[in-house]
Amino acid sequence: MKISQTIIDDFQHNGVVLIKDLFKDWVDILRTGIERNIENPGPDHHEYIVKGEQGGFFGDYCNWQRIPEFIDAIKNSNAAIVAAQLMNSKQVQVFHEHVLVKEPGTEMATPWHQDSPYFFVEGSQTVSFWCPLDPVKDAALRCVTGSHKWNKPIIPERWSSGDGFFPKSDEYLPVPDPDSHPDKYHISEWEMDPGDVIAFNFKTLHGSRGNNAQTRRRAFSLRLFGDDARYISRPGPCSPPFANHRMDDGDLLCKELFPVIYSS
Repeated sequence: MKISQTIIDDFQHNGVVLIKDLFKDWVDILRTGIERNIENPGPDHHEYIVKGEQGGFFGDYCNWQRIPEFIDAIKNSNAAIVAAQLMNSKQVQVFHEHVLVKEPGTEMATPWHQDSPYFFVEGSQTVSFWCPLDPVKDAALRCVTGSHKWNKPIIPERWSSGDGFFPKSDEYLPVPDPDSHPDKYHISEWEMDPGDVIAFNFKTLHGSRGNNAQTRRRAFSLRLFGDDARYISRPGPCSPPFANHRMDDGDLLCKELFPVIYSS
């Protein structure tokens, strides 16, 4: 699958782009995989239920190697070759997948954040694919255009409490409120069909609204990185943690933990 140069340029310039139908042929397979994941959650799964509010939020990650439907979609779809083109990378490795399910009536929004400060990955050649498995009109991912080029990262926070992952430091910016400053921040969001993806850089600021629809909003995220990605230690815990990885600052990411799924 070859994507247009316009899509590649938009991704490089804006840090985010919509790609139609990338997982169109894998929607039912991924839905089955998500149900398998919910029935057999991993050790890092989390559920957010706010007292007095309807709905709920389920999240889990780092399960793809034990869920056959996820393996199938990751290895046999066009995701890897599209990622290589977007990142201008000769090689693509899997970082991890992330399942996100918002039940009907979930008021809780996903807070604004960048993924990169939570991760121990540093580099410009990164991409996340966010794929809804249900039609979305106003519960889609929202991304701040150009935020992957900001000169400082956003401080990562624990969503349940709002506490910082790391000690406050001049190295990090506070979490902004793009909705309150439309003159300063340009938010990109789209109505999406199942199988469409939003592709965005690990450093792109993003979040999403709650789910006010009458149906659940299931989303499958796939996080990949390319040639220039290196291990970086953080001043606090990383998420996912990947304990006992034995990597040092500046190392290439371990291929045993993060398999190569494309190489040109």
